[in-house]
Amino acid sequence: MSSKKNNKRISPTVAATTVGLTIVPSNIFGKKFGHTAPSDKLNIAGVGIGGKGFSVLKSLESENIVALADVDWKYSKPTFDYFPNVKKYVDYRKMYDELGKSIDAVMVATPDHTHAIIAADAITMGKHAYVEKPLTHSVYESRLLTNLARKHKIASQMGNGGASAPGVRQIIDWIWDGQIGEIKKVEAFTDRPFWPQGLMRPTQEQSIPDTLDWDLFVGPAPMRPYNSIYTPWNWRGWWDFGTGALGDMACHILNPVFKGLNLLYPTHVQGSSTMLMSDSCPTAQIVKYTFPARDNLPKVSMPEVEVTWYDGGFQPNRPKGMPEGKDLNVSGGGVIFYGSKDTLICGSSGRDPWLVSGRTPISPNTQRAITLSHEMDWVRACKESHDNRIETASDFSIAGPLNEMVVMGVLAVRLQGLNQILDWDGENMKFTNIPMEATVKSIVKDGFKISDGHPTFNKEWTDPVSAQEFAQELINHTYHNGWKLPPMT
Repeated sequence: MSSKKNNKRISPTVAATTVGLTIVPSNIFGKKFGHTAPSDKLNIAGVGIGGKGFSVLKSLESENIVALADVDWKYSKPTFDYFPNVKKYVDYRKMYDELGKSIDAVMVATPDHTHAIIAADAITMGKHAYVEKPLTHSVYESRLLTNLARKHKIASQMGNGGASAPGVRQIIDWIWDGQIGEIKKVEAFTDRPFWPQGLMRPTQEQSIPDTLDWDLFVGPAPMRPYNSIYTPWNWRGWWDFGTGALGDMACHILNPVFKGLNLLYPTHVQGSSTMLMSDSCPTAQIVKYTFPARDNLPKVSMPEVEVTWYDGGFQPNRPKGMPEGKDLNVSGGGVIFYGSKDTLICGSSGRDPWLVSGRTPISPNTQRAITLSHEMDWVRACKESHDNRIETASDFSIAGPLNEMVVMGVLAVRLQGLNQILDWDGENMKFTNIPMEATVKSIVKDGFKISDGHPTFNKEWTDPVSAQEFAQELINHTYHNGWKLPPMT
C-alpha cells in the first residue's frame, strides 16, 4: 500500500461533530460585530437575478430581500415583478455603495466570469456569500474566495444543491465504512451541454438592447461586440464567460467523489475534446485527473485514484454486473466508483446511490443530517456566530478546492495541443512540466465548405503563443476594463 500522502482536508471525526447553537438577543450579539442574531431576518441582496438567481431568491424569501442588481432588466423583469418593493440596480457596485451597511448577505448568480469579483467585494465588506456553481471561472479565483471567506469569517455556500441532499451523505458513509473497499478508479459524466458549443465567434455586430448594459455584462473579460448568441443564457458555451458542460455540472456530479475520497489537488491532468475552438467550448470532452494517495481512514485506505470525466454525449462503459436496461444517467449524469469490494453507482448530485452487488449496507452516519433546503441551511449558518457556526455542506473551504478541480479540467482541455500529461503543483497553482519553448494554438474558423458534394476544411488558426504564458492566464486571469480583484490575503 502506498505511503505517499496528500494534504489533509476532511476528518470523519470532525465531520460528524455538531455544535450547539445558543439564541441571544440582537442587542448583545448582533450586526455591531458583523453578525446577525439568529432571531432576526437576514437582509439579502441578489446580483444576477434572472434564471437560476430567481429560483434561489424564491428559496430565500422568508428573509428580507432588500436589493436586486442585474445588467439585463428585460431578462430580470419577472424577478423584479415578484419582489416589487426592493431597490433595483444595474450595477452591483452602486448597490454595495448605497446599501452596504444594511446588507447582511449577498446571493450571486451571474455568469461564471463575474462570480469571483462580485463575491470577493461582498466578503471583504463582511457580507455572507451564496454563489452559484461553478464557484469561479479560474483556479486562482477559487483559491481567493476560499481564503477570503476564512479571513473574514463569513458563512458561505456554493449553489450545488445536491451537496445538502441525503445521497451524498450515504455515499460518504459507505466509502468511509469500507463497504466499497479501496477505490482506485472513478468515472463520471453528464449529458450536457444542451446549449450551443463548438461555435465560431460571430462576425455580425448587433445593436445592444436598451434593457442591457453590455459593458457591465462583459465586465473583467476582454471586450467584444455584442451579439445575441452570448446572453442571456448561452454564455455558458463561451470561454470568456462560461466553463461549458464541465463547469455547469461537475460541481454537482463530482462533489460526492471529491468529498467521499478526501481529494484535494490532482498531481496530473490530461484532456481531449472534439474540435477545439478559440472562443467556444467544445461540444464534447474527456478529462482524466490523477490524485495522490491520501491519509488512510480507520476502515479504508485511500490509494492513488484516477477520476475520468465525460460530457457531450460520451459515457463510461457499463460496469460489469450492471443490469441490462438500467440507465446510468440519473438527473443529468452519473458516477461509477470502482472499489476492491464492490462497485458504487449514483446519479447527478449523488442521487439514488446503489451497489452493483445488490447489497444495501447499514453504515454509521458520519455526516451532519441537513433538514433545511440548501439555501436555508446557508441562512442558518449566517445567523450563527463564527465561533459556534456549523458550516454548510458546500462552504468555500470545500467548494473552493472542489471548484479548482473542476476548472482544472478546462485547463487540460485548452492545453491538449501540448500532447502530454500535465503535472500540477496544487499548492502553488502552476504546471511544472510545460517546456519553455512550447506553444499552443486553437481554431478561429473551421473553414468547412461543401462544393459539388465534396467537403473541405480550410481551418484558420490563432497565432502560436507561449504555452506557459497561456496556461498562467487561464490559471489567473488578467482582468480588463478597469476591474480588479482584492488581494489574496
